[in-house]
Amino acid sequence: MRIALLAPLPMERNGIADYAVHFRQALEEEGMEVLIPLRHPEHGGRPARRLTDFDWLSVDVVHAELGGGRVREYETLLRLRQRYPRLPITVTVHDPERLVWRRRQQPWPLSLLMQQRSPWPQVATVLGDPMTLREERTLASSLTQLVTLTETGANALRQRLRLAPGRVVSIPHGNRVVPEAPLPPLEPLRLLYFGFIYRGKGIEDLLDALAKLLSERPDWCGRIRLTLAGGTAPEITFAAQSDYLGELRERAFRRGLNDCLDWQLDLPEEAIVTTIQAHHLLVLPYRESRKLAILGAQRGTSGVLAWAMACGRGVITSDARAFAEETSHGNGVTYPEGDVTALTERLRALIDHPRQLVSWAQHAAQLGATRAWPQTAQRFRQVFELASRGHTDAPR
Repeated sequence: MRIALLAPLPMERNGIADYAVHFRQALEEEGMEVLIPLRHPEHGGRPARRLTDFDWLSVDVVHAELGGGRVREYETLLRLRQRYPRLPITVTVHDPERLVWRRRQQPWPLSLLMQQRSPWPQVATVLGDPMTLREERTLASSLTQLVTLTETGANALRQRLRLAPGRVVSIPHGNRVVPEAPLPPLEPLRLLYFGFIYRGKGIEDLLDALAKLLSERPDWCGRIRLTLAGGTAPEITFAAQSDYLGELRERAFRRGLNDCLDWQLDLPEEAIVTTIQAHHLLVLPYRESRKLAILGAQRGTSGVLAWAMACGRGVITSDARAFAEETSHGNGVTYPEGDVTALTERLRALIDHPRQLVSWAQHAAQLGATRAWPQTAQRFRQVFELASRGHTDAPR
């Protein structure tokens, strides 16, 4: 089976690019041929400049990864569907309840606002959103199959884009097959934030909660450590980076956390497993974007949760996105996003009942085994085989 994959790939620093790399490898190990029509850097080739530079009818299915504020793949699908009305096209929607959230261009006169300084481009996006949503619904209704990473996301996508139940299926985020490793000794308690470090991840809340906990339980000073690990220069669309890292360091200093805080920045992939398994659990204090909330609700998940399951570690997360579903398997717990007091209570409960970590780790490992990339690739093969039936289109 030949698959044309539209997705960000390794040179781009974002979570969907990381997903696409492992996704592609899993499909190839399942015996599928995966072509990258719009980008061939690993073969020394050049990106296709026009749709006609690639023979789209030579593949069984076109599959796209949509999300992360990117528009390139979305716009390519719009052109593909116009040119090939019956070409089998499937997509994984990483940020339901929308496909794209906002367009790169807006019709006149909103296009004039897009050329101005903030906040006028944002105003244009909001004013143009009804047209964007209408376009998304039209494209979604023409796609052969849509995939989300959670049932929460699938339900949100169906409702917002007015799709029949069978048009959207949920296939959980795949994860690496990782040898099990026992938890470290229960003291010191080792907490880990892992992921790209930028605004919106709620890292400030985690620092504030740890400081609050230690002020209430000074006997735990020296018995609990937090590691902040991950990439420091992701490609992001919705916010400027500024000196966020410097702000975090200053915040930690002002709250007296330097003696219990470790940094592992720009962590190489080969060190991810050992880093996660050197800790007791992950803490993901994500916050929803207030700007995006005007356009809808994000109900995606996180690749970091997939790493936690693969490595057999529990999680404490905010209830943002679809995290409540992801932690409903006995592998962790959520708290109301932005609620520092609630996060502090979750951490305090672990201090008082550390054996909970063992149960979370066991359930995480069991869940990870069911979501390994080989099983995930088999589920996608089934989707692609169904989608490829009736591939008889010809270009206009």
